[in-house]
Amino acid sequence: MEAALILALLQARMSSSRLPGKVLKPVAGAPMILRQIERVRRAERINRLVVATSDQPSDAPLASRLEEAGVDVFRGSLDDVLGRFLGALDAYPADHVVRLTADCPLADPGLIDAAIARHLASGADYTANRVASAGYPKGQDVEVITALALRRAGAEAATPEAHEHVTWGVWNHPERYRLERLAPPIDEGDIRWTVDRPDDLAFVRAVYADLYPQNPAFSSDDVRAWVRAHPEWAEWGGDRRV
Repeated sequence: MEAALILALLQARMSSSRLPGKVLKPVAGAPMILRQIERVRRAERINRLVVATSDQPSDAPLASRLEEAGVDVFRGSLDDVLGRFLGALDAYPADHVVRLTADCPLADPGLIDAAIARHLASGADYTANRVASAGYPKGQDVEVITALALRRAGAEAATPEAHEHVTWGVWNHPERYRLERLAPPIDEGDIRWTVDRPDDLAFVRAVYADLYPQNPAFSSDDVRAWVRAHPEWAEWGGDRRV
């Protein structure tokens, strides 16, 4: 039996309302999205990584920078993100899609592999490591969905939410789809490692400044230990960081 083909789609855009252009903000000397891609590429179960961005002029600098770095890019609708994912799946056929978002420079490749493994072993249509804000830290989100389920969700999408949020029509209908969860040993769902605001970016830059030079492949446990050793960052911006 041939191994399942796994496509990672990294959702990205320049037009973030709270921190415009955040995906190209420098982190440890490179655009934040390239630092995240560097980490995601360490996941052993991903066969191909593609950045899914929009076809709007505002995202042209992002697409150009990624292509210069040798990253595959698919461009589609800005607002119909589900349609963009389906277009990317048509361009890069696969059996399963891993959905990631480009505001997660502390993505964990081992966690991505674990979510894929749970998904494949369970035979689920959809697997996630965060459910209703519970699970792994926000900023380490992983969703895995079969190509068949993603295409079915596209065919059934009838609301703006379903088109905007990609997997909305799947996890909102457990009666139609088999859902699986990868839960952490201890719930860390209220820990914030994503980058949506200037304070988030400052936190990530501080983590990278101390950890990346010594070990570019620093782990999530390294981040936790760093925050504990630097209590001034523990509730940076009013959110838990460890």
